[in-house]
Amino acid sequence: MATVRRVRRIIRKIDPWTVLKVSAVVWAVVGLALVLGFVIFWAVLERAGIPDQITAFLVEITLIEEGSQPFANTEQFLRFVIFGSVVWWVLMTGSTTAFAIVYNLVSDVVGGLEVVVLEETLNPVVAPQQQILHPPTDYRNGNGAVIPPADQADIPTEESPPITLS
Repeated sequence: MATVRRVRRIIRKIDPWTVLKVSAVVWAVVGLALVLGFVIFWAVLERAGIPDQITAFLVEITLIEEGSQPFANTEQFLRFVIFGSVVWWVLMTGSTTAFAIVYNLVSDVVGGLEVVVLEETLNPVVAPQQQILHPPTDYRNGNGAVIPPADQADIPTEESPPITLS
C-alpha cells in the first residue's frame, strides 16, 4: 500500500553553466538529426527527378535561362545544410542559456516557480506472524515431549541442548 502526500517545491535558480552543457549536447543531437534528415530528403528528391522538373518548369515560365542548373550542385547544398545546422546549434544553445539567466533574474524578483508534486512512499505490507504449529500428536510421547521421526533424527527438538555458533 502506498501513501501519497502533496509537497510544494519552489524552483528559484537554474545553473546557467549546466544549462549550457546540457543544451549544447541536446541541440547538437537535434542538429545532426536535421542534417541527416535533409540529406535523406534531398537524395529522395533527386532520385525522383524533382529538381530537374522544377528547373524545366522555371525555364518554361522564363524565370531562368535555358541551360542553367540551379539544383545541380549537391555538394553546395550539403555545405549549406551543415553550415546552417552549426549556426542553428550555436543560436539555440545561446538562447537556451540566455533564457536560464533571464529566469534567474526574474525569479529573484517574483520568488521562483512553485511546483506541487505528489510524493509517494511505499509502506511494506507486514504479514501477520504465523503461529508455530506443533507436529502431529503421533510425534509426542506421553509426557508431551517431541519425538522426531527416524528420517529427521538430526533435527533439534525441544529436548535438545541449544546450538551455539562460534
